[in-house]
Amino acid sequence: MRVLFWGTPEFATAPLRALIGEGYEVVGVVTQPDKPQGRSRQIIPSPVKQIATEEEIPLFQPKNARDPELLEKLSGLKPDISIGVAYGHILPQKIIDLPAKGTLNIHASMLPLLRGAAPIQAAIRQGLSETGITIMRVVRALDAGPILLQTATQIFEDETFGELQERLSELGALSLLEALTLISVGGAEEKTQDDARATSAAKVMRESSRINWSDSALEISRLIRASDPRPGAFTKTPKGDVKMFGPKAMDGIKGEPGEVLKTIGELVIACGVDALRIAEVQPAGKSRMSAQEWVRGRGAKVGDRYGV
Repeated sequence: MRVLFWGTPEFATAPLRALIGEGYEVVGVVTQPDKPQGRSRQIIPSPVKQIATEEEIPLFQPKNARDPELLEKLSGLKPDISIGVAYGHILPQKIIDLPAKGTLNIHASMLPLLRGAAPIQAAIRQGLSETGITIMRVVRALDAGPILLQTATQIFEDETFGELQERLSELGALSLLEALTLISVGGAEEKTQDDARATSAAKVMRESSRINWSDSALEISRLIRASDPRPGAFTKTPKGDVKMFGPKAMDGIKGEPGEVLKTIGELVIACGVDALRIAEVQPAGKSRMSAQEWVRGRGAKVGDRYGV
């Protein structure tokens, strides 16, 4: 089966490597153009581009999927099927319909729940106990196509976005191979999504990761885990904006929301309900460090108020 692969971030690498490892003929890879990364603004190839380069697979980096020359170039590859994994742009209908077997997508939720750009973060922030992978057929409507296969997995109590994303990437690779096998033997059954049950997972912006200390410790803990490692849940402090990591809810501890209650041995901050122990922080312009290292550097003291 001749496969055209669409993907950009780290989440897409396990499925691409699985296709290559299982002997599928990946005839082309489409990924987003190289962009400046981090504070240094260094141009770094996407994780998917790095694999395509290593494997000497024809690579395409259009500004978007509507590039007028792209369809002609991809038609020449004669793909049997396209696979999309977090490519980053909506595909036009002519691109979707190009392969004889159409275009599939790997989505990191149990659709129709959490359609959109950030389903992993949303699952953690909403306190879901379970999420999963959906292999669906791509249609013009966002994440609304028929479902070929779904695989569920538990969300662990202290799991971060980064940890869950890694697990779901591997699960997505396994689920994709299973779906392709079903297609090849004519055993794939497509199930229409129930739009009435659909929920959304909007793109995570920096401001949506700002900590509101009037929320409960449980809610703030979920926000911090959903923002770890990127973009990092942050709060205003007397020392400037600081990102928080490694939260642990402390039941029954009271104080004014955002008040630093303890710094000796542990950093404890009051919330609207209960309090949080914070394991790690990242002050603006600095590397991630333990909360105790920050306290020793006079970054925090009892009585400080955060978020005000």
